[in-house]
Amino acid sequence: MRKLFLTLTAAVALTFAANAQTEKGKLFLGGSVGYNYNKVNGTEQSTQGFNITPSIGYFISDNFAIGTSVGYGYSKASDGDLDRKYNTINVAPFARAYKGNETFKFFGQLSAPMSWGNVKENGTKTQTVAHYGAQLSPGIAFFPHKNVGLELSVRGLYYGNDRIKDENSGAKSIQNSFGLASDFFAPQLGVQFYF
Repeated sequence: MRKLFLTLTAAVALTFAANAQTEKGKLFLGGSVGYNYNKVNGTEQSTQGFNITPSIGYFISDNFAIGTSVGYGYSKASDGDLDRKYNTINVAPFARAYKGNETFKFFGQLSAPMSWGNVKENGTKTQTVAHYGAQLSPGIAFFPHKNVGLELSVRGLYYGNDRIKDENSGAKSIQNSFGLASDFFAPQLGVQFYF
């Protein structure tokens, strides 16, 4: 009986403690890391990418936060003798809404991702790039402790505007993209700390 009472007391305490992460006035710090790799069998074609994105947010009401992330992205595409590398600095202000119970919460995040960087082919800078966009990303957060949240999200619905300048000719081009990217093999993993 005593063990049952202690177990129930601990469960109730954890429930009340875990419910407080997403309430008005809370601050969160954290970030995400992403990695993907793709190789075409029978060819020398491969791509890989990596990004690290620290973030900060503030709950302006229960279960609704605003914030921003600043990070770095790297990707490489190889095809035989050609290596193309992309390096970018990324900024993304966001708004995020949560829905769920004390332990698991689904979230939707609307963000305005922007990035600036360059492209190098076999070590020579060939392009300067800038990206501006809008993105709606679904995710899930697991709260094992009142101050910690583990997150898994995918890219979701997006619009992108890429501005590219050729370093040799000075020619400029604009490319627009729109789509739904729910690649479950390239998720974003994140950890947030709540205060």
